[in-house]
Amino acid sequence: MALSRSSSSPIERPFDKASGYAPIMLSILRIMTGLLLLQHGLQKFVGFPAPRPSGNVELFSLMGLAAVIETFGGILIIIGLFTRPVAFICAGFTAVAYFMAHAPQNFYPIINQGELAVLYCFVFLYLMLAGPGPWSMDARR
Repeated sequence: MALSRSSSSPIERPFDKASGYAPIMLSILRIMTGLLLLQHGLQKFVGFPAPRPSGNVELFSLMGLAAVIETFGGILIIIGLFTRPVAFICAGFTAVAYFMAHAPQNFYPIINQGELAVLYCFVFLYLMLAGPGPWSMDARR
């Protein structure tokens, strides 16, 4: 016998109508994640919005590849074009970044400063599965 929810608890009732905004929040999450990722790529390429302490990166290097993925992946995620495959690539990229740059320093992300890479990875996995949301180029195709 399946369990059914007859009604919301008094604590959940004020939030019942808010669930209608979930698709819009998915689009906002995608756009903000793309904007944040784009900043990483632009910082590596052109030193914007702040210069990197070690300077700009060489295009044909591992950091150059990271800058390309962050810049063009960020732009595509922002506009919501090819969201699922780009999110898949970005999830893999951030997982590799974590295991190459952060994990060797320490097991715990709070100590190895890899929390952002882990969070990006799981947000991109979510976007890969959930899709871009209604405010996207993919939704218009």
